[in-house]
Amino acid sequence: MSDVQVITSRDVPLGGPRAMTVRRTLPQRARSLIGAWCFADHYGPDDVAHTGGMDVPPHPHTGLQTVSWLFSGEIEHRDTTGAHEIVRPGELNLMTGGSGVAHSEVSTPDCGTLHGVQLWTALPESARHAPRSFVHHVPEVLQLDGATARVLLGTLAGHTSPVPTHSPLLGAELVLEPSATVVLDVSPDFEHGVLVDEGPVVFGDVELARAELGYLPPGSAQLSTRNPGDRPARVMLLGGEPFREPVVMWWNFIGRTHEEIAGYRAEWEAGSARFGQVEGYGGEVQHLPAPPLPTVRMKARMNPPAPGDPSAWG
Repeated sequence: MSDVQVITSRDVPLGGPRAMTVRRTLPQRARSLIGAWCFADHYGPDDVAHTGGMDVPPHPHTGLQTVSWLFSGEIEHRDTTGAHEIVRPGELNLMTGGSGVAHSEVSTPDCGTLHGVQLWTALPESARHAPRSFVHHVPEVLQLDGATARVLLGTLAGHTSPVPTHSPLLGAELVLEPSATVVLDVSPDFEHGVLVDEGPVVFGDVELARAELGYLPPGSAQLSTRNPGDRPARVMLLGGEPFREPVVMWWNFIGRTHEEIAGYRAEWEAGSARFGQVEGYGGEVQHLPAPPLPTVRMKARMNPPAPGDPSAWG
């Protein structure tokens, strides 16, 4: 039996008055996290002239980092750190929510085809109350045998991203040449995931289709990916040490308890200074309303136990 678990995406409307559909692989019942990676949306390619593109009004975050990565198109990002950045293909935009941040995301008038991923990482206790911050970084293109790579976070193929993380993480884009097999040295302490953008791709001994996520538990010192096709294939490689802390995720908040999440919601609805004010967003809705709280008590998410580690949190 293969060690690779296949997670199929589900379609989710992205919030806001002009909702767009994304394909979500994390979190799901089968798996909540890969390392500290706790959220993965994959979208496009969408012809903005027909779909209307992305327009997400100012909305809050706590206890996480957002990792924005585009394959095509442009998104205007504004947040309450004061950052105003145009997200472009091949450029990392990382926003740390910490104790509270708000931001807006809008595809630009020059955006023809919108295509990318939106990822989150959960912050550990040592960083989840840190001040909000924003980092823009353009990773260099690494030439590998049979592929190119861009390292967003962590270390891969002898290259280390200068972008700081708050737990041991790996994030990279890999573009595999037709019929190529690429074997990468990785930390055996990490669990890993491969999210397919353009495929299929064989991860280990399992073929993954477009928008599927393959998960491999800790223990492997090498990862093998193969492009069986006659066109380039593209994947996002995610990894990290298993996240041992309980995580309560609801809407755009990450906390540790039901009471924390309820408190964040109440502060957002009240216009608390915790999140600040997004300046310059031109849409009609200047404050995306939070949905009603669940009628049942929210509990921490847990992954299925990893082999040999029945107490692992996820």
